[in-house]
Amino acid sequence: MISYILRRLAIAVPTILILIVFSFILMYTAPGGPFNSERPLPPEVMANIEAKFGLDQPVWKQMLDYIWRIVTQFDFGPSFQYTDRTVNDVIAQGFPVTLTYGAWSAFAAFVVGVTLGTFAAIRQNTWIDYFAVGTSIGAQALPNFVMAPILVIIFTLWLGWLPGGGWNGGQWNHVIMPVIALSTSYMASITRIMRSSMLEVMNSNFIRTAQAKGLPMRTVILRHAFKPALLPVISYLGPAMVGMVTGSVVVDIIFSTGGMGQFFVNSAFNRDYAVIMGITILVGVLTVAFNLLVDILYAWIDPKIRY
Repeated sequence: MISYILRRLAIAVPTILILIVFSFILMYTAPGGPFNSERPLPPEVMANIEAKFGLDQPVWKQMLDYIWRIVTQFDFGPSFQYTDRTVNDVIAQGFPVTLTYGAWSAFAAFVVGVTLGTFAAIRQNTWIDYFAVGTSIGAQALPNFVMAPILVIIFTLWLGWLPGGGWNGGQWNHVIMPVIALSTSYMASITRIMRSSMLEVMNSNFIRTAQAKGLPMRTVILRHAFKPALLPVISYLGPAMVGMVTGSVVVDIIFSTGGMGQFFVNSAFNRDYAVIMGITILVGVLTVAFNLLVDILYAWIDPKIRY
């Protein structure tokens, strides 16, 4: 198992380095610049600004310095838009917000999706199955940019139960609607994957053998069927977890949470390439990390995958 993890790490590290280099090249070749405006600055002022941010250096030196700062100090450099703050400060402000409602979204999507999918499979063609399938289809038809305004209309404008936006230190009444809006479509996908996987496992020969031995249905499901049925769900969870933990631009903007999505959009409008790169690299690192975690879980559940 340890050798398998080391092999996966040997692939993950160069992947992250390639991501950093590719992001830097994209930033440098993008049209326009962070300090271009309709009223051009005097050449002397522009030269001073470029010298301050190291933009007057050759491209290869800028890139090597950037990679060296990230690898040795985890420093993404200064922000071009927020003159008194660094990219690390921007991420430190937005990421905890996004991580909070993203983690709750991942937890809700996994628990509800796996539970509904399991009951739908073991009660196939009953009202439970029809309810789970119908709910998942309906949830997938409502993306978060549609779900979020509907939640605001119902729970804020009509019922007056929840605030329509803001974060207020992550109090529960500010977290509920972002979690529902973000987790609904993922929950629907997990329900359908779990239902299909459980149906396939329940029709396997080793399950029939367990049933023929007279084992109770609960034991058959929990001890023999649940673990292999989870494998497709775990495969799906890798990219899904990244999508939820890094949040959503739509959710951040509609609920004014102050998460990373808002910073990303503002930085794109203001050509703050340093913040855009910092958030892009952070999302890339999380993607690699979650996929590595999924691979390890997969190998733990099914040891044949290690070889």
